[in-house]
Amino acid sequence: MTTHKSLCNLSFIFLLFFHFHFGTCELRLNYYSQTCPNVEEIVKEQVIALYNKHGNTAVSWIRTLFHDCMVKSCDASLLLESINGIQSEKISTRNMGMRNFKYIKAIKDAVESSCPMTVSCADIVALSARDGAVLLGGPRIEMKTGRKDSKESHLAEIDASLPNHNDSMMYVLARFQSVGIDAEGTVALLGAHSVGRVHCLNIVDRLYPTVDPTLDPTYAEYLKGRCPHLDPDPNAVEYARNDLETPMILDNMYYKNIINNKGLLLVDQQLITNPITSPFVEKMAADNDYFHEQFAKALLIMSENNPLSEEEGEVRRDCRFVNSE
Repeated sequence: MTTHKSLCNLSFIFLLFFHFHFGTCELRLNYYSQTCPNVEEIVKEQVIALYNKHGNTAVSWIRTLFHDCMVKSCDASLLLESINGIQSEKISTRNMGMRNFKYIKAIKDAVESSCPMTVSCADIVALSARDGAVLLGGPRIEMKTGRKDSKESHLAEIDASLPNHNDSMMYVLARFQSVGIDAEGTVALLGAHSVGRVHCLNIVDRLYPTVDPTLDPTYAEYLKGRCPHLDPDPNAVEYARNDLETPMILDNMYYKNIINNKGLLLVDQQLITNPITSPFVEKMAADNDYFHEQFAKALLIMSENNPLSEEEGEVRRDCRFVNSE
């Protein structure tokens, strides 16, 4: 009995050791309070400066967080360039149109000058998205930090992880559910389409050879003016605004547009035709505060998806490249 009890105790101690030394990273508020106490203010200052110079950067930070976190982990793998056997996630067609990565380097450089090799690129992505949302008129979110950066690309997993603009709503809901976001949260996060723009390549299927009958005819004519070609050049700057009313404000106009058959992407319009999501669309269209509340909640859940442990990840010197051994 004594021997058995001793073995149980040893097993328990071993499991505790394994959990604390090899378990997943636990994020927390003010993670850098001792090692880089001013990091959140530094990021905020940089995000504001970039917004004042290039307003669309605020939209990019939210989109970057989504495209990073939905693929395996919030680990800044999206930022890696193709080098030394790594194939960048940026080359995926799902990431077409992603931009402003060069300005993440500007934010990282400012942080590095104050706290060298301390703050991860993954945390910079998350904090930038939080501050970008505020600049766009969205909610303020208390975001935890402590993420680590990936040492590898997840290019091979993108197609199975990132929902596409023409996927069925049930598939989109399943993908968000896989990272802990329910239907209400999914509807709220898609509200990020309230700001920014969409490349014509993702719209033309609703316009040619015939107009999607769920699309408002007048709105369809506007879109044809913006996207006059059936086969647009992927490298051309051909796009349409997500929201013509308040294009740079993160608000519930997105849901009002959907109700009026002015959803830009097929996935947008499906929100009002799907019986699971339509009640949330109507509620968010009627109450901007409710939209902001649910958006903040869902963004927070997404930003904490599967953080890497100390052993699995690192803090990159340069967000574009893994650290050399």
